[in-house]
Amino acid sequence: MIVFRLAETAVMAVLSLCALVTIAAAPAQADVVAKIDKSNQRMRVYVNGTLRHDWAVSTARKGFVTPSGSYRVGHMARMHYSRKYHNSPMPYSLFFRGGYAIHGTYAVGHLGRQASHGCIRLAPAHAAALYELTRIYGGTRVVIR
Repeated sequence: MIVFRLAETAVMAVLSLCALVTIAAAPAQADVVAKIDKSNQRMRVYVNGTLRHDWAVSTARKGFVTPSGSYRVGHMARMHYSRKYHNSPMPYSLFFRGGYAIHGTYAVGHLGRQASHGCIRLAPAHAAALYELTRIYGGTRVVIR
């Protein structure tokens, strides 16, 4: 009887350990949403409904358009160079509609006002943080108003 109890306890311990390893190895699931307010030139990033970040952005300047709507991030590139705009660097690019992307910019002095060709520009550190959230949690929804 004692041997049976010890064996049962050992099996339960192994099963518990296996469950713990399975949980730790499973990808994190969260709802990451980047909400862009073009009128205020701000991005608010929510994870599971909780506000995590509030950053200044630059959207399209006069003569260009940042599309409104709801999108999912598709292609991601740690460093992309624009073929359309003089091979301009676009660090931590998250493409959400064709050639439109959220990406870092080195023109941080323009953040908070309209300055882009249509993309959503962020400070490089903020773009890196959003890129990592998207990578870790398996995607991001982009809502532009």
